Amino acid sequence: MNDTTKLKPKLIGFDLDYTLWPFWVDTHVDPPFSKNGKGHVVDSRGRKIKPYPEVGGILKQLTDEGYILAAASRTGEIDGANQLLHLFDWDKYFTYKEIYPGSKITHFTRIKKASGIEFKDMLFFDDEMRNKRDLDTIGVLMILVRDGVTSDLIKEGLKEYAKTQQK
Repeated sequence: MNDTTKLKPKLIGFDLDYTLWPFWVDTHVDPPFSKNGKGHVVDSRGRKIKPYPEVGGILKQLTDEGYILAAASRTGEIDGANQLLHLFDWDKYFTYKEIYPGSKITHFTRIKKASGIEFKDMLFFDDEMRNKRDLDTIGVLMILVRDGVTSDLIKEGLKEYAKTQQK
């Protein structure tokens, strides 16, 4: 197989909580969020809210490389999650956003319908094993995130995706 484009996913998805940022947006922080006078993202109590350190650069690089990105989260704090994506200036990277309680199968079925991209052409990063079990049933490759998304984890995920496509 010489066509290396088949070895790359057409869409890369990300969970939010404990994947792009180190907390649950619906329990560990207090929305609404805003930027303070110093330009830091803060919650309603004035506590500074930070994502995992490499995330902004990763999202930019993947977008620059031509990947289509999606956010898929089952949080109940829909407004807060969207506020954070906006305040971190990440909205511009996500073509698709499915942020609401429910199964990741529902999230990805809607992404597939909106994008026309098949499940087998998607790669997803998430910290919850139950979501991997669900997504395995529809053919979305999920990479388990342990301590937030890092460049090394993205490389591992892309390698794993390429390996599954060679079969």
